[in-house]
Parts: sequence; structure tokens; C-alpha cells
Amino acid sequence: MTQRSKSTLFLIEQLIVIAVFAICAVACISILTAAYFNANDSKSTSLAILKAESAAEVFKANSGDMNAVMRVLEGTRGERYNYIVRQNYPGVSVFYDNQWQKSNEENASYVLHIGHYPTGSNDALVITELTVDRMTGENLVTFQLTARSSSVGR
Repeated sequence: MTQRSKSTLFLIEQLIVIAVFAICAVACISILTAAYFNANDSKSTSLAILKAESAAEVFKANSGDMNAVMRVLEGTRGERYNYIVRQNYPGVSVFYDNQWQKSNEENASYVLHIGHYPTGSNDALVITELTVDRMTGENLVTFQLTARSSSVGR
């Protein structure tokens, strides 16, 4: 009888150890998965900032001439809905795949849009907005610049 109860206790002890190990393994896997997705989001945001800064430099170097910006960035004419002014505004769109290589719209994971719209004030100011979004609609980066409409080409 003593031998049998010892083996039963040993079996229960082993089951408890296996259960604790399984719980720890699940916790570790969930932490590693979260870290992986956070690292990917951070990488996407960093690359989006670099692309937006490059586009801003191209815009500045070409004195706001959208035709020149489109040629240099190898983009296409596009429109984007701006929630601040509640209207679409024209500009240049550049599409990127999930590796941040230029792509067409069908295969794109990200879109950079650089555009401008009048503020409606008497000063004829134009707000230039650079955005980098996921194709799902999630905004990664937005830069806004203000210029006089005489210095900004359409």
C-alpha cells in the first residue's frame, strides 16, 4: 500500500510540474509575439518618417512645384481626404510594398501623399501636408508645412 501511494503522489507531482511549465511557456510565447509585432510597428514608423522627410526635402528643393515633385519621387497624381478641412485635396501619391520598395497601388502596403490645399484665408496661405499611411487607412506619419500660394506650384 505504501509503494502504491508513493507512486500516485509522484505522478501528481509530475502533472503539477508539467502544468506549471506549460503555463510559463504560454506566457513566454505571448510576450515574444507582442515584442515581435512592436518591433515591426517601430520599424514601419521609422521608415515612414525617413520617406516623409525625403519627400519634404524634395518639395523644398523644387520650391513646391508639384510636377517636379512627382517626377523626382516617381509618384502619381492623387487625392487624399483631409479630416481637418473636410475635403479632398490634390497632390502626389507614392506607393510602397511591405519592404518599402516603390510599388503600384494594387501591390502597395503603404502610401506617401504630399499635397496642399488653400486655407481659405485672405493671405492665400497653402498648407502642405505629407502623410504616410498604411493601405488599411492607419496613419503612420503626418508633417504639415505652410507656404504662400505664390511659392507653391500646382
